[in-house]
Amino acid sequence: MVATEGKMGLVLSRHRDEQIYVCDRSGKVETIITVVDIRGDKVRIGVNAPQDRQVHRREIYEQIQRERPPRNLIQQ
Repeated sequence: MVATEGKMGLVLSRHRDEQIYVCDRSGKVETIITVVDIRGDKVRIGVNAPQDRQVHRREIYEQIQRERPPRNLIQQ
């Protein structure tokens, strides 16, 4: 499922120490997301992903995208 702007593709409820598995197309677990702690309105999560995958908070991802040169300016 893919989340589009303003809409979530999938919403799951989890308790502390529960996990979410993200699998590849063959069904092999590729990424594990764990609810580490819940304090008030803050949730700490742990992400165990392959080393070739980048995992960012949204604000960091958006900053990276703003600082990246446009694709048409990247030399091949």
